[in-house]
Amino acid sequence: MFYRVGSEVDAEDITSRVFFRAFGHISNYVDKGVPFSAWLYRIAHNLIANWHRDNSRRNEVSLDERIDLPHRTELPESSVEQTQEIELLLKGIRALSDDRQQLLVLKFTEHLSNAEIAVIMKRSEGAVKSLYHRSLAALKEELVKMGYEGEIEEE
Repeated sequence: MFYRVGSEVDAEDITSRVFFRAFGHISNYVDKGVPFSAWLYRIAHNLIANWHRDNSRRNEVSLDERIDLPHRTELPESSVEQTQEIELLLKGIRALSDDRQQLLVLKFTEHLSNAEIAVIMKRSEGAVKSLYHRSLAALKEELVKMGYEGEIEEE
């Protein structure tokens, strides 16, 4: 949730809503041979879409950004540089469409396989592979537009 909304407080709120909604509709759940988590991810996807739609109507600046302190052995410059790169990457990901954001989070944060992602996103495995490659290309393009000058590795 955090990677999709960028706010720890909002992510916690949406997560609680996912489980509240799932608990309230558990009697409607039908086992179709896919993991139960796919049903939860679908609920989460819908709630995040609602959150983005509602938040696009008001402009807020988060004051609760998490600051990672550098380890004692790290040079301050490298820590600042790494933090800036992470912020730029998250900004680039958030500029992508909801489907592309969801795919990248499921792939790189949740470490799910293409088959598992296909079930969650209700697509074929081939469609997930295609979307994955298009998403990486779009992210690279977005990072270049935002002025990223570092090396972007191709897969």
